Amino acid sequence: MTKILLCLLGALIFCPAAAVAQWVEQPSGTDVRLRGVSAVSARVAWASGDRGTYLRTTDGGKTWRAGVVPGAEALDFRDVDAFDERTAYLLAIGEGERSRVYKTTDGGRTWRLQFTNQHPSGFFDCMAFWDRRRGLAVSDPVGGRFLIITTEDGGRTWRESPASGMPPALEGEGAFAASGTCVAVRGERNAWFGTGGPGGARVFRTTDGGRTWKVSMTPLAHGKSAGVFSLAFITPESGVAVGGDYTKEGEATASAAFTRDGGRTWRLADGPPRGYRSGLALFGNTPAAPLIAVGPSGADLTLDGGQNWRQVGYRGFHAVSFAGEDGWAVGEKGLVARYDKSLGKRP
Repeated sequence: MTKILLCLLGALIFCPAAAVAQWVEQPSGTDVRLRGVSAVSARVAWASGDRGTYLRTTDGGKTWRAGVVPGAEALDFRDVDAFDERTAYLLAIGEGERSRVYKTTDGGRTWRLQFTNQHPSGFFDCMAFWDRRRGLAVSDPVGGRFLIITTEDGGRTWRESPASGMPPALEGEGAFAASGTCVAVRGERNAWFGTGGPGGARVFRTTDGGRTWKVSMTPLAHGKSAGVFSLAFITPESGVAVGGDYTKEGEATASAAFTRDGGRTWRLADGPPRGYRSGLALFGNTPAAPLIAVGPSGADLTLDGGQNWRQVGYRGFHAVSFAGEDGWAVGEKGLVARYDKSLGKRP
């Protein structure tokens, strides 16, 4: 297992005489592909995947309880967003009515179907929440424009944002349901989502909770299988996008970009991640605002807002999530691993 030397001295910087960070695999209780993960605290995290599967831990991952949402056995949950050990949302992907949102408020004992897509050409890819009541989800274009649904009441009702507020989609443009993180939120009403396609890799942005959107081109690799797969914003102005081409897992070219003006303009990373990356998450609460990106060929860390990246593991994952410095990543065949900076710590 790959080890990294990290030093925490107010801000996170590389240091040859500090703690050793490792991905530590944990028994998940399932063998399905996992694509979604949501870290709540050092003890609580949720994950989601194929065949209607969800997972939850309340003891830091020592034990995970896997379950299947009744009536959703044929669905693929690519996204999970959790708020505590009892409350979580699941997003199922797929065309038409296969795209759904479920919610539990009792730790997964029961699930309520909150939303079912009624557009035959709709395909929901990801969702995100500003808080317990306000969130949004993103679908591939319907009628030539990306479809956004929002909630202001904890998911009891979901409403479509006006199509007039969304710029037209490019030919063949779509979002990627790889990790549930193709959309990001920050502040009170700021949100961004990433896309790909033959015409380019783009990022859409809103400052009014999803009613109106603007769009900018990024320099990330683009094509039918390439584009922006994951986004994270440190502040409403400073953000990072990762992706690339999922058919070329080890190709680092044009796999990460960053913005310093809220997503209006994007610049390629000077030292990119070591390949295509499907998931991205903020790590810790230090002024350095580090981020970790994961993909099939490994994980990478940036300490300068996405400009330069350093590999922090060769184990392949699909998605990653952190609550402060406590985080998990998930992947194939029920893979769950915790990022534990304390292992090997010197006295």
